[in-house]
Amino acid sequence: MTNENKDQFRPDEHENDSFLLTTVVGSYPKPKWLNRAKELYQDPDHGFDEEDYQEAKDDAARLITDEHERAGLDVVVDGEMRRNEMVEFFAHRIEGYEFNGPVKVWGHNYFDKPSVVSEVEYADSWLVDEYEFTASATDRPVKVPITGPYTLANWSFNEAYDDDEELTYDLADLVNEEIEKLVDAGARYIQIDEPALATTPDDHAIVGEALERIVAEIPEEVRIGLHVCYGDYSRIYPEILEFPVDEFDLELANGDYDQLDVFKDPEFTKDLALGVTDVHVGEVESVEQIERNIEKGLEVVPPEQLVVSPDCGVKLLPREVAYGKMANMVEAARNVEAKLDAGELDRGAPATADD
Repeated sequence: MTNENKDQFRPDEHENDSFLLTTVVGSYPKPKWLNRAKELYQDPDHGFDEEDYQEAKDDAARLITDEHERAGLDVVVDGEMRRNEMVEFFAHRIEGYEFNGPVKVWGHNYFDKPSVVSEVEYADSWLVDEYEFTASATDRPVKVPITGPYTLANWSFNEAYDDDEELTYDLADLVNEEIEKLVDAGARYIQIDEPALATTPDDHAIVGEALERIVAEIPEEVRIGLHVCYGDYSRIYPEILEFPVDEFDLELANGDYDQLDVFKDPEFTKDLALGVTDVHVGEVESVEQIERNIEKGLEVVPPEQLVVSPDCGVKLLPREVAYGKMANMVEAARNVEAKLDAGELDRGAPATADD
């Protein structure tokens, strides 16, 4: 079995016959100087202007894209160096949203929770400039993460629509418009982030309909992934197999793979992007530990359907820890590929403890 949609990202010089695509979910720790640059830019008494801040963000995007390359990732992201928060960033770019000040979300973390005050409309592109810059900074394929319409609706105050379902569908149409522009710019790997899905499972039908709108008239060769984290997957599986996506990116390392069995029956028919490093742990897992985690994915899908990534974005980790996790993850994936090539792991049946 081959998977052309996944195989298009296989490097020409890939050393093993087997191919486990390695990538990241999206966010990455920002260099401390980029945060300082933002402070200077926001200080009215300082001469650090828009052009200076843009240069700082460009430099950071180049630096982190290079860091992903050095770690050996097959598909890279710029670490979301230009983004602040996954809803706020997009709400600033969508007509119909406005901001009323920060809301406390967890611990000492705040975010500017937006309100939808009128019908949402698409104005200028959100991510094409970001994608084109990253693609120009690397020879590797670039993945583009986009916050999904359900989360954009669910994590906002809805003051304009009868319900969140109606708002979600309008936002899905805007996301579709943005993806069409990204595809025209050359993007072939789009990840829809829907962290709200597994926490509000009764709404998977709404998410399914939103995804149908998102992928409408998007070419088949464009890989569409759905990232879902922090939730009870048994409440959305197997219904999510009906979603029109190529890949599900799931957070399982943090729960020590307690939910792995959820995906074994019925058969997992999509590609599985398995979280194999825990982004909540500030230590770098050993290559051997990550190999064992990857092999757990082979209990659910054959290697042709397996993608390897961290559980979630790594932006809250120390930067050297984030890099170490990625580098060890890539090394572990290549080792598992070599075991598969050597016949040391079963390619089709569930792996056993003896494997």
